[in-house]
Amino acid sequence: MAPYRQTGEALTADLRAGATVAEALNRRLPERPIRLSHGDLCFVAQADLPAGEAYEAFIHRSACVPTRDNLHDLLNGLIWLHWPELKTGLNAAHIEALAVSGGVQAQRGRLRDALTVVDENAALLQAPPELCEALVARDWQRLFIHLRPLWAQARLHLIGHALLEKLMQPRKPICAHVLVMPLDGCAALIDAPLDPAWLAGKPFHPLPVLGVPAWWAGNEDENFYADTGVFRPAARG
Repeated sequence: MAPYRQTGEALTADLRAGATVAEALNRRLPERPIRLSHGDLCFVAQADLPAGEAYEAFIHRSACVPTRDNLHDLLNGLIWLHWPELKTGLNAAHIEALAVSGGVQAQRGRLRDALTVVDENAALLQAPPELCEALVARDWQRLFIHLRPLWAQARLHLIGHALLEKLMQPRKPICAHVLVMPLDGCAALIDAPLDPAWLAGKPFHPLPVLGVPAWWAGNEDENFYADTGVFRPAARG
């Protein structure tokens, strides 16, 4: 969580001084305004979301993010502050999916389910091809032991706010839904429109994040990866 530390500490100070989660997040926005199609983003109390209106539709219409006073919504706001293009793109994709379903919230479908997975539990991996291939194959021994030196060239970005929330109480089984990105940047997901067909295909790969080298002291021992209850081999054909 190191990339989020500076902002997180500022938010924590505001909360301890009596601010609501929405107020604390809004105090960070003048530093980095986020422009949506209907105005500059702001955070509002959950009570401002009209009954019956879809959460994503309200954000699109009002440029306001309904926010409760809890850790989950605090971390959602933290991701908005750090990954505004990604969150804006997710919102736009939700709106397109709602339009296809005639605005009916209950009709989620594969695309909206995939968008929710990205929003809640995803991570972006930029890594050498050998690491990516081992991840896709769920070859944990190769990924974490034989290719361990290659992790020095990799970057794993945690972008799911529910994933961050789970890691507040770390447990070995916590998994991210990983999207494999180009080593030289995240442009395919961040700076370009989300490809609905690609996301609807659920191009995710599970990764027990505490297995990432240098992320958890226990994984310095190779026996850490012998736990097949967590590091399960890929199902065969």
